[in-house]
Amino acid sequence: MSYARQMLGTYPSDDTFGAHKDALAEVIDAASDCAQACTTDNDADLSEPHVADMVACIRLCQNCADICAAVVSVVSRPYDWDVRVIRPLVEACAAICGSCAAECERHAPEHAHCEVCGQACRRCEQACSELLAVIK
Repeated sequence: MSYARQMLGTYPSDDTFGAHKDALAEVIDAASDCAQACTTDNDADLSEPHVADMVACIRLCQNCADICAAVVSVVSRPYDWDVRVIRPLVEACAAICGSCAAECERHAPEHAHCEVCGQACRRCEQACSELLAVIK
């Protein structure tokens, strides 16, 4: 069990996010993993001999890591959510993860680190989409 799930399970007011607890925990876990994968992929991209070919991937990974980290921080404090803030933030996360995944997948045949990062991005994109489907 992830720490996000454990923490949400101990939350004092269970009705705050009730049925969305699993979707919320999955976003926290997936976004945290994605931020880490993008940060490491970014560093690996910078270590490639043809770094100029990796510029788009580097930039997308930087943006994706930053947005995922923001999502982890904000959605980890669910007590008094303002859906007008949460929804666009999670939508932005899904969007950047989709873009980053597509770029990483383009490089995956030559760079294993891009394949791993693309997988993390797709997982986060999916988790965000699932949370968006249940929050009002």
